Amino acid sequence: MAILKQVILKGFKSVKNMRLELCPLNVLIGANGAGKSNFVSFFKMLNEMMAGRLQTYIGTAGRAHSLLHYGSRTTPQVEAMLQFEVENGVDTYHMRLFHAAGDTLIFAEETLSFLQTGWLGQPKEVSLGSGHQETHVSDTADRGEPMARFFRHLLNHCRVYQFHDTSATARIRQYCYVGDDRWLMPDAGNLAAILYRLRRQDTSPAYRRIVGTVRQIAPFFGDFELQPTGSGDKEIILNWREKDSDEIFGPHQLSDGTLRAISLITLLLQPVQDLPDLIIVDEPELGLHPVAQNIVAGLLKKASHHCQVIVATQSSALLDAFDPDDVVVVDRVDRQSTFRRLDAVSLEEWLKEYTLGELWEKNVLGGGPF
Repeated sequence: MAILKQVILKGFKSVKNMRLELCPLNVLIGANGAGKSNFVSFFKMLNEMMAGRLQTYIGTAGRAHSLLHYGSRTTPQVEAMLQFEVENGVDTYHMRLFHAAGDTLIFAEETLSFLQTGWLGQPKEVSLGSGHQETHVSDTADRGEPMARFFRHLLNHCRVYQFHDTSATARIRQYCYVGDDRWLMPDAGNLAAILYRLRRQDTSPAYRRIVGTVRQIAPFFGDFELQPTGSGDKEIILNWREKDSDEIFGPHQLSDGTLRAISLITLLLQPVQDLPDLIIVDEPELGLHPVAQNIVAGLLKKASHHCQVIVATQSSALLDAFDPDDVVVVDRVDRQSTFRRLDAVSLEEWLKEYTLGELWEKNVLGGGPF
């Protein structure tokens, strides 16, 4: 498994200059507006960029001026470097996006490099050019460049999930295409198709684990009732039934919190081979009971043994489930976001009497609105 070991980010939203070392499990805490969501949104931009939709993302995000640190007059470019630790060395992706006419961003530089373990010379580097509006990683990979093909895999397997939208018109409550079952969508819009596939895979216990865990959070829940319908049986919706009942209910009869819990449980209890290499989850605690938060925290920790996990949270109850070394404190200092990993040794005496969540509330850890 490739591990994202370091992220360097400059000039993006509230992040003026950040260098963050990452671990298998990373829990971001901080006050409202500190910059947690901005860090998450960088990976959202990366997802859109790899899908060939960078310019669309820039347009919907409020144009380039909103993405640059205090606007284009203060910050003319965004720079990012992602270093992945792989089996035989370190792979690095580097890009610079500069402000251009039409209030957009254009690639000033895009490079890939590989440094083999033990090699004392210069890393092997591939330049993807400059002046283009969309990434050249995929195009270069299609032309057969091995390094670009590997990076396309790495960057495509860094996925952001945010299950906040559970409104009546949210995609999770609608019919979806039954064949769209390879990856869980960022908003769980294809949740029914994913669960249907897992149920049909008799060799995998994942579906049974998912149902069992949902019952821990929602004791009334019996099972899903997943049956393709429509023309050619190409559509499916998240139907379900209560425990000890044959009556079938639809997704509109699930509470917002229950829907979000089901989405998180499905994401984290997928078969190991289906997990993305890097999972980024924004505020998984939203709408969840403290007991449910504790269950989700356990799933996040378990998933981090098989893939890398980044979590941004506002919940002291969720924080209590993690170790100090997992936690990154995000503060807003001198008009910029700062990122600092906790030191377990310095907190040893405090933790004899208080939990991490209590220390956060007392502002011992930082990351508070003070």
